[in-house]
Amino acid sequence: MAFELPKLPYAFDALEPHIDARTMEIHHGKHHAGYTNNLNNAVAGNALEGKSIEAVLSGLDMTNTAVRNNGGGFYNHSLFWKVMSPNGGGKPTGELAAAIDSAFGSFEAFKDVFSKAAATRFGSGWAWLCVHKGGKVEVCSTANQDNSLMPGIGCGGFPILGLDVWEHAYYLHYQNRRPDYIEHFYNVINWDYVSKLYAENK
Repeated sequence: MAFELPKLPYAFDALEPHIDARTMEIHHGKHHAGYTNNLNNAVAGNALEGKSIEAVLSGLDMTNTAVRNNGGGFYNHSLFWKVMSPNGGGKPTGELAAAIDSAFGSFEAFKDVFSKAAATRFGSGWAWLCVHKGGKVEVCSTANQDNSLMPGIGCGGFPILGLDVWEHAYYLHYQNRRPDYIEHFYNVINWDYVSKLYAENK
């Protein structure tokens, strides 16, 4: 079955003023749609057709740039929309909060590490919060559309929070002020969903 562009779980303008409606419309309807279409073309008629996106990425031949770039783009954006919410912000609670405190010392310290990973990613890429089996969490960043499900990335664990720092994610509203975009992202994080992913993959 072909991969399908997931619907946004909220309106284009629902994350304003932090992420503007025009950016959301282009990001979802053009960029994510393009990755979806290109991924379907890249897996059509070969051994990857019919596999889940997680199976495709975890067993990926990293020299297959069409599947690497478009499969990553499809997966990363599918996660990105879900880890944001108009009712987001605040802090995580429960097990995830304890794991963050254990790994970083405090939520504020986590924010510093995550923001630095996002701000210092040269060019295009993503910042991630990942969980390892056993419950330990880690922050890392990847280039382009790579993610921690792919082999040999050097950024392990299961991604439970991702921040897109490609310019198309923020440039219309923030121009070259990536740190401002990163800071505003904390106001829309859907910690309930991130906690759900943590519980399912720890």
